[in-house]
Amino acid sequence: MSQPVPPPGNPYADGAGQPPAGQNPYAQNPGGQAPAGGNPFAQNVPQQPGGQNPFGAYPPAPAPRRNNVGLGILAAVVAALVTAGVYGAILGGVETQIGWAAVGVGFAVGFAAGKVGGSNPVLPIVSALLSLGAVYLGQLVGIAVFLTKDYGVSFTDVFFKDFGALMDLWSEAKEPLTFLFLALGPVAAFSGAKKAAA
Repeated sequence: MSQPVPPPGNPYADGAGQPPAGQNPYAQNPGGQAPAGGNPFAQNVPQQPGGQNPFGAYPPAPAPRRNNVGLGILAAVVAALVTAGVYGAILGGVETQIGWAAVGVGFAVGFAAGKVGGSNPVLPIVSALLSLGAVYLGQLVGIAVFLTKDYGVSFTDVFFKDFGALMDLWSEAKEPLTFLFLALGPVAAFSGAKKAAA
């Protein structure tokens, strides 16, 4: 039985498994490496005027993730103090508890922490605790505003000099809704911190 003869014009007919030197663009370089000047097929790539990339610009790099726990906690503390004052003023003005206001306090505290501090898993927890304190403090401020408005006493005297008596008044006036609003703040804070960091 005879061996088949390769057809004429086969570049691999020399038996070495390589095309003849005249047809291999890498034959002049040892090891089959591309020429030092770069891609031997570069002349086939369409060129744009001014050296622009013909395939479009690369997408922008994503913004670096923030992860500053200290600044996030500081932002949450500031937000807690500010929102506690606003919440207390609203409560003292309308003389009733408002659920959405407690949610707003919590969300503002969590959002501030997440926006400034980033996605650190500690921040939602700290925000929830701070918002719990902010809602409670806001309720105390609300009682002080109510006393100031209805009894003509000084807010600073009630809030700073008789703080123990203010806490006793809160304890006497508390009801199931009081605890519901205390719970709404931390839930909103946890959610706000997660959304802001995303």
